[in-house]
Amino acid sequence: QVQLVESGGGLVQTGGSLRLSCAASGRAFSSYVMGWFRQAPGKEREFVAAVNWNGGATLHADSVKGRFTISRDNVKNTVTLQMNSLKPEDTAVYYCAARFVGTLRSRPDDYDYWGQGTQVTVAS
Repeated sequence: QVQLVESGGGLVQTGGSLRLSCAASGRAFSSYVMGWFRQAPGKEREFVAAVNWNGGATLHADSVKGRFTISRDNVKNTVTLQMNSLKPEDTAVYYCAARFVGTLRSRPDDYDYWGQGTQVTVAS
């Protein structure tokens, strides 16, 4: 089992940047595919990005490609989402998720563990 705690959310102006972090505790962090999802009010949870066990492969949603970058540090047991050129439509609660082994996936149902979320608000 793994516990996930997100941090780094906040209020930023359009065009600004934020760096979200997810700290994982528990066993065998490097065994997990890690992902970021987001959920805006009244909308379904949507995939943002995922990274494989060693950081060698990543997947980003089309809506964030070229602006967001996911990475991980298996020594520090953290996964990071660097968000640049933020837009008002990026406003949402951002969640860190872990999928025990397997390939990169973009469906929330494919992930086994979730953090509590961190709010990101982009002002226009």
